[in-house]
Amino acid sequence: MDIVIVLIAAFCAGVLNTIAGGGTFLTFPALVFIGLPPVVANATSAVAVFPGYLGGALGFRAELARFDKARMLKLLAVTFAGGLIGSLLLLVSSNKAFSVVVPFLLLAATLAFLFGDQIRRWAAQKSRAVTPFGSVGLLLVSIYGGYFNGGLGIVLLALFALWGMVDLHEMNGLKNGLSFALSAISVAVFAVGGLVEWQHAVGMMVASTLGGYAGAPIARMLPKSVVRALIAVVGFSMSAVFFWRLIA
Repeated sequence: MDIVIVLIAAFCAGVLNTIAGGGTFLTFPALVFIGLPPVVANATSAVAVFPGYLGGALGFRAELARFDKARMLKLLAVTFAGGLIGSLLLLVSSNKAFSVVVPFLLLAATLAFLFGDQIRRWAAQKSRAVTPFGSVGLLLVSIYGGYFNGGLGIVLLALFALWGMVDLHEMNGLKNGLSFALSAISVAVFAVGGLVEWQHAVGMMVASTLGGYAGAPIARMLPKSVVRALIAVVGFSMSAVFFWRLIA
C-alpha cells in the first residue's frame, strides 16, 4: 500500500508540474505519510521529480539557445553554488528542525503560487531598480531551492520578471534549465549523504515522468482557474496538516 500511495503521488506530481507546478505538494507529504523522516522525505521527493526538469529544459531548448553563452554559464554557476549551499543545509538539518520550518515553507510556496501573477507584475514594475540577471537574487532563490524545492518555479519566474524579462517562453525555458541544474547538484548531495530512500525514489521517478507526459493533454483541457484552485487546496491542506503535526 505504501508503494501504491507514493507512485500515485508521483504520477499526479508529474501531471501538476507539467500543468502549472506544485508537484512537491504531493510527493513530500506522501513520503512523510508512509513514515519517512521529514529530511529523508524531502530529499527523496526532490529525486522523484528530478527527471521532469530535464524534459522541460529540452522542450525549451530553442528559447535557451537565445541566451548569450557567457551569461548562461554565469547563471548556471550561481545556481550550482546556491543549490549546493541549500542541499548541504538540509544535509546537516535535524528532522526536528526541518519539521519546524517545513509548514512555513509549504504555506509560503502555496501563497507564491496563488499570487504568482501579482508577484510577477510587481516584480516587473520594480525591474528598473534591479540589475538584470543579478547574482544575489538568484543565489538566494537557489539556496531555497536546494533546501526545499516547493514553489521554486514560481519564485524563479518572479525573479526573472524583476530582472526585466517579458517573454514568457524564454522565462519558462530558463526556469526549467536552472531548475534542472539546481536539482542535479541537490540530488548528487542527497545521494552521497545517504538521504535518499531509493526503494521509493526509483519508482517515483518513473511515475512522475509518465505523469509529465500525461499532463500535456490535461493542461490543454483544464481552465487555469481550476488548476490554481486545485493546487491551492492541496497546498493549504498540506500546510495545515504539518502545522498540526508541529503543535500536536
